[in-house]
Amino acid sequence: MAKKRHAYTEEFRREAVRRADQPGNTAASVAKELELHPGQIYNWRRQFTRLSEKQFNTMDGVDYSRKESEEVRRLKRELNEARKENEFLKKAAAYFAKHQE
Repeated sequence: MAKKRHAYTEEFRREAVRRADQPGNTAASVAKELELHPGQIYNWRRQFTRLSEKQFNTMDGVDYSRKESEEVRRLKRELNEARKENEFLKKAAAYFAKHQE
């Protein structure tokens, strides 16, 4: 049977890490209470230390959020199309320049 995957909110993740960092608590105890695998809290803690305070999405001024990633993918597609059009226009210009002589 496949395990059900959960999409935890940023607030939930922050609270879980904060609680695990409180005196008298451990990642394992908080994970058991929240019905998580302890490794999940360790992963979230590592992400917090690696990434900025804004969210897990930002690192070194680069926004890795879903919205930003979608825009980057859209812009890459547009750039690819523009490059193809540019190559076509170069070939067309060379063809017409050659036949005008």
